[in-house]
Amino acid sequence: MGFGDILEDVGSMGKFQIVHVLLLVLPSILAPSHNLLQNFMAAVPDHHCRMPWETVNGSRHVNVTDRARAEDLLRVFIPLDQNQRPEKCLMYSSPQWHLLDLNGTHGSTAEYHTQKCTDGWTYDESKFKATIVTEWDLVCDQKSLKRITQSIYMSGLLVGAIVLGRLSDKFGRRSLLLWSHFQLAVSGMCGAFSSSYSLFCFWRFLCGLAMSGIILNAFSLKVEWIPTRCRTQVSMLSGFLYTFGQLHLAGLAYGIQDWRWLQFTVSLPYFVFFLYSWWFPESARWLILNDKADVALKQLRRVAKMNGKQDEGKKLTVEILKSNMENEQQVTRDKRSVLDLFRTATMRKIACCTMLVWFSTSFAYYGLAIDLQGFGVNIYLIQVIFGAVDIPAKVLVFLFMSLIGRRFTQGTSLILAGSFNLANIFVPKESQALRTSFAAIGKGCLSAAFSCCYLYSGELYPTVVRQTGMGLVSTMARVGAMIAPIVRMSGDYVSFLPSSIYGGMAIIAGFAAFLLPETRNAPLPETIEETENRTNKCAEKDKDAQGAGVPLHETCLSLMKQTV
Repeated sequence: MGFGDILEDVGSMGKFQIVHVLLLVLPSILAPSHNLLQNFMAAVPDHHCRMPWETVNGSRHVNVTDRARAEDLLRVFIPLDQNQRPEKCLMYSSPQWHLLDLNGTHGSTAEYHTQKCTDGWTYDESKFKATIVTEWDLVCDQKSLKRITQSIYMSGLLVGAIVLGRLSDKFGRRSLLLWSHFQLAVSGMCGAFSSSYSLFCFWRFLCGLAMSGIILNAFSLKVEWIPTRCRTQVSMLSGFLYTFGQLHLAGLAYGIQDWRWLQFTVSLPYFVFFLYSWWFPESARWLILNDKADVALKQLRRVAKMNGKQDEGKKLTVEILKSNMENEQQVTRDKRSVLDLFRTATMRKIACCTMLVWFSTSFAYYGLAIDLQGFGVNIYLIQVIFGAVDIPAKVLVFLFMSLIGRRFTQGTSLILAGSFNLANIFVPKESQALRTSFAAIGKGCLSAAFSCCYLYSGELYPTVVRQTGMGLVSTMARVGAMIAPIVRMSGDYVSFLPSSIYGGMAIIAGFAAFLLPETRNAPLPETIEETENRTNKCAEKDKDAQGAGVPLHETCLSLMKQTV
């Protein structure tokens, strides 16, 4: 007997669970609008050093028509780069008026003395009306600050995963979810009206912190109120809504090209999420495990009434709840520390391999997903492509996990993602269609790897350290996402270096995934000792199976089933 039996008594996957899950996954649509907002909010338009006549007129921005009229004058003040376009960060030390004579012989413009921009920059507003780049001149010597904003947001996600996860275990999932929705709404709207770059980074950090709280607590409230058999379907629903959110972001950014109003728009709905989150009941499982069985009883009876199981709800008592949860309470009391993940050989291998898989998946995913301008095509179109490719990728990953296995799916998706990332290094920049295709396939493979990570890792760790293990690998994913924008800056010095690092890490992690045991159709391990014994026995059986021609994964799985 356990909490699953209690859920069955009060309606299993009834009306309450359906409404509950739908309301919890709804914010997933706007999650990409914060995680990937950098692509549009920090887009870099065409720019050049601001000219004297622009300074006099008090203008920082010009449209395409004005720039065409001023083309001759630009030749006087700004040298041309190797593509015969005005330099973005340099200007002549003194006006070269003789360059106005188009029929004269002037020699190479590289022979003339140049200097850095002295009066700021002029930006082309034809594609982006206003971004944080144009707001605070995050170009040339300051261009690294553009990528640092994304790292700051991801550091908020990292801190939130560490801090809010523990607070959730102490104060409850519902309370932290309410606070996270409110914090994201307030900090997002305050960020939209930031008066300085440093203040904007502060609000973005708080946005990341709140987003982490929403992800963690919404996930806990979902899985702790639904039967185990329904978790895969609910996970698929959340994944597809996140994919739809990527498509939604492209349309939203296209319609709102001012970064302040875009930030405001994606933050405002969280006030609505905050208001309806008051309806959610606290996790009954958490209440019982924290000696609040009387409160849990009220919540369960409320659920039973909504599911049409009012009579069954009345039969429940505090004593029944406590007796059914004795095993889970014992597991909670025996909860291990993170050091227990590294004390034995098998657990050490599982921990190290899953840490590498999660880090590399997140590292490569965000390294690819936050640099849409680098592909040289329409940024809104490529956002749609990157979002749409997730649909077949997520369908295929669930089929492969169910029919072939978790290990094969995890390892193959990462190796393919890394291979396509590396292949793009050798594709000429002129072949934009091929580069975009390779990047989209790689992005799809990384999305598939992400989908596999959650299920596979949860099945690998035994019950006594499952939450600890999942917390560890989730932290590694946040670290990867935080470092990814910083690594992207190395492309300013060696163009192929970021793709090489992203692709190489994905491939290494893919091979590491093949070192893990298969878990398809295998019962979940309860203790560390059980995990160690299974692995050792599997290794012995594998040696015997090699001579008999029996597939190794079938031998190991049959042994796991026998140990139940």
